[in-house]
Amino acid sequence: MRKWTAELYKLIFTHIVLIGAPTIFFYCLRRGGWSLTGIHMTIATFYVISSIVLITEATVSSFRRYATRAGAPKPNWGDHLKQKLGVGGAKLPAPSAPVPKCSFLVAAYLPNEKDIILDTLKHLLERIDVPAGGLEVILAYNTPIDLPIENDLACLAEQQPNLKLLRVEGSRSKAENLNAALDIVTGEIVCVLDADHHPAADCFGRAWLWLDRGYDVVQGRNIIRNHRQNLLTENIAIEFEMIYGVCHPAKSFLTDTSIFGGSNGYWRTSVLKRIRFNPTMLTEDIDASMRTLLNGYRILHDRSIVTTELAPADLRSFWFQRKRWAQGWLEVSLKYQRRIWKSSQFTFLQKAYWTYLLYFAELYTLVAIQIIPISLSELLFHGFIPQSHNHYLWFSSMIAIFSGLYQTVIAAKIAAKRYPIHYFFQHAVLIYFFVALKNSISIVGFYDHIKGNTSWLITPRSRQVRSMRDREAALLSGRR
Repeated sequence: MRKWTAELYKLIFTHIVLIGAPTIFFYCLRRGGWSLTGIHMTIATFYVISSIVLITEATVSSFRRYATRAGAPKPNWGDHLKQKLGVGGAKLPAPSAPVPKCSFLVAAYLPNEKDIILDTLKHLLERIDVPAGGLEVILAYNTPIDLPIENDLACLAEQQPNLKLLRVEGSRSKAENLNAALDIVTGEIVCVLDADHHPAADCFGRAWLWLDRGYDVVQGRNIIRNHRQNLLTENIAIEFEMIYGVCHPAKSFLTDTSIFGGSNGYWRTSVLKRIRFNPTMLTEDIDASMRTLLNGYRILHDRSIVTTELAPADLRSFWFQRKRWAQGWLEVSLKYQRRIWKSSQFTFLQKAYWTYLLYFAELYTLVAIQIIPISLSELLFHGFIPQSHNHYLWFSSMIAIFSGLYQTVIAAKIAAKRYPIHYFFQHAVLIYFFVALKNSISIVGFYDHIKGNTSWLITPRSRQVRSMRDREAALLSGRR
């Protein structure tokens, strides 16, 4: 509770600084006879750029880019154009060789994951299509104390020779667990997973279609398994469809580059052993992505490689998860942006793409919120907010509203599973409040970075599992 109260104080303080102080400053400028139209239009331009990117991504993502076997040549120019654009998927030939030996690397902090880890391991051992070269599952975990679940894990390992248990003594992070697992892995391809992830049976076969053609990392699509729990998980489910079903695949299609998202990523083992993970970074996955690309390796996003995961089931868990993400992205942005522009490994389009993902996306949160003090200063100066006759400002407002709704519609069209239709309607209504919440969290993350606070809280799995099981029990009792 004390930690949550401290976050509330940070939220209030940062918004006083970013809204209150600029409001007074802008009001003084108005009193001095200054016109703030230029500042207003600059802020509006940030909205326009972001909206155009969202609309472009949503449009492109309606073309299905996924690995499929090569078909017969297209008979006319129209069909040929569709094939070139990626409509219907990327038509890839059969791999030159069978799928080699593959390994799952599952990282876990066992006290937090003890309620879910057995289900995850059984899923990987029993429901995944075994590659021609064989399958290996490595659980790399850390725990400060011995736990009863370790006995259950040992029994499972006795029954399943493909399962290796690795207790990483002295580890305090996912990165350290994964680095230890890389020292014993034997598969030619490794899939990195969080402890709550359940990938689809054909995951390695689909990833191999790309890896066999020269890519070094293939990032799959993450969807939410516990989406029925409450309003928050319903909205996170649609948000993930937008991220992993719309934004990432579209950027990958347009620029032929992507990111490793921390889980459901398929690596050439030789590459990952060179890159490894940095335990000092808050988002070790994005840091690894940047070092991978800067070393000349290629990353692709394939949304047909699906895994399910558990979303935060309450506001507190959501807050601390997203704050770590925001602070981690800022950390990576400051560390790598200049290196990207100096690197010969990126095309101009890829450099622009990463500038948008790193610097622009981070600055957007700080700039976009300035629309509030601009409006408040106008209210203080005039006693009301006069109607603007500036067509550009009207255009920026309309396109910002449209882009969110359009992206929601496209997400509904290409969703990985059939969600209740009310999920999309309520997300369309709540999307701007949801974005405002995430922006507020990002601002607190900025504050923590400036203050040098890099501590973070683990997303509690027991609460997720308990809420999901209670929900399932209620549904079952209602059917009787």
